[in-house]
Amino acid sequence: MPDLLELKNVTKTYSRGVLSRTSTTALNDVSLKLAENEPTIMTVAGESGSGKTTLAMLLLGFITPTSGQILYQGQDISRLSGAARVSFRREVQAVFQDPFAVFNPFYTVDHLLTVPIKKFKLAKNKAEARDRMEEALTAVGLRPEDILGRFPHQLSGGQRQRINVARALVLKPKLLVADEPVSMVDASLRANILETLRSLQRNHGVSIIYITHDLTTAYHIAKSIIVLYRGSVMEAGDVDAVIKNPQHPYTRLLIDSIPWPDLSRRWGETEIKARESEGASHGEGCKFAPRCPFAMEQCVTPPPLFQLNKHQATSCYLHATSPQIASEQLSELLPV
Repeated sequence: MPDLLELKNVTKTYSRGVLSRTSTTALNDVSLKLAENEPTIMTVAGESGSGKTTLAMLLLGFITPTSGQILYQGQDISRLSGAARVSFRREVQAVFQDPFAVFNPFYTVDHLLTVPIKKFKLAKNKAEARDRMEEALTAVGLRPEDILGRFPHQLSGGQRQRINVARALVLKPKLLVADEPVSMVDASLRANILETLRSLQRNHGVSIIYITHDLTTAYHIAKSIIVLYRGSVMEAGDVDAVIKNPQHPYTRLLIDSIPWPDLSRRWGETEIKARESEGASHGEGCKFAPRCPFAMEQCVTPPPLFQLNKHQATSCYLHATSPQIASEQLSELLPV
């Protein structure tokens, strides 16, 4: 049986300019797999500019890779057509960062939910469509009688974001790409939305790729994690191992920025240079070398992935004594 989703050495490069063309690699040689019958939650983490949103756009088929392949159930998504393309569009859904942008202020919530039902012909009549909407809203912790018939301005940000999840759920997806789904929601509501996502994975068999810069939420929701920096994988593996025992200097920087409830622990204990300018040249070596306090001569060559243990790997020459693995072997280390 083919995997639900597979990225094979995917690279995405953006070019600009006419007379003097320059290019930026937003994603570099990324490989991962999600099994068909093992629903899981995988986090892709990193700061702004790390390539997280580019990865989301690639997974959804909104843009195409410069090189490599993205396979959905064994088929290249860039070549899907007819019924296969319709199926992909229904089964792979997204929840984006802004819970306000999805809504048209002139329509009620019912419109947002009925459009996908009509588009994919998922109900024979209005009563069946209504049942689907109520089922989806109940699944995300909302009372249909309190939500249906209301306009967006009558709802809170947390309610709108859960409605966005319900809109995806009404299509009974197999994969949900959640791009910073709680970053614009009050802290008091984040736990509810994260629990909603976990419920989708546990009770509805939906695999989720959770994209975030917030390692605190990643730790609570995911089973595995991939840490990106400027499009390259810095570290990956079991989320518990990576968060509690980070091995790449960049991952340590991200962990060090978490406000732990420990007065004896100071922020910024790891001395790492401030972020370099967007136009800085990185050459062909390690993308993080200009900021890394441990940079050495061999960092001018791109480091491979080194397997540290059964469920953890890092792309750093500090671990050069560990066995090397290819990019496409990374998924074997990620727990489900």
